[in-house]
Amino acid sequence: MLQVSAGSRALAGNERWFLVHTQPKSEHKAELHLGAQGFRTYLPQIEKTVRHARQLRTVRAPLFPRYLFVILDLGRDRWLSVRSTIGVSRLFTRQDGRPVPVPTGIVESLIERSDGKLTRLDAGLVAGQQVCILSGPFADFVGTLERLDDAGRVKVLLEMMGTTVPVTLHRSVLAPAA
Repeated sequence: MLQVSAGSRALAGNERWFLVHTQPKSEHKAELHLGAQGFRTYLPQIEKTVRHARQLRTVRAPLFPRYLFVILDLGRDRWLSVRSTIGVSRLFTRQDGRPVPVPTGIVESLIERSDGKLTRLDAGLVAGQQVCILSGPFADFVGTLERLDDAGRVKVLLEMMGTTVPVTLHRSVLAPAA
């Protein structure tokens, strides 16, 4: 659930983005309860494949597990209530207890890469680059990007069983390897 609508993405006045650390697997719960208090939030998500009991399922998952972003104006908002919100573990703060703003441009660039539901990490990929496969039967494999085409297909070379195997995928399932 994307709490930030198209009109509310722009920061006004002294508003800034801040980082909220959530309880384990409670990003959506924290987002819901922060939204109910009138806070605007952003939870970047990706599609990834989860393996369980010999089954593969593609699910929407947080890009940064246990983290989401919230817009606050420290002079206007009752930001102390963020810490006691259901699903929230803490708000990132300095030693004096004041929240630390996220550097300008980081959240905005994530929102720009988002299609409203999912954050796309495949922008700027180049041949020869190491990439991580996010979903599908080769999820979590790291390979070398060999070729991109205009239709969005890519060829990735994976090292398997002592040999290089070419795999053709859609570019949306790739992210630059860390």
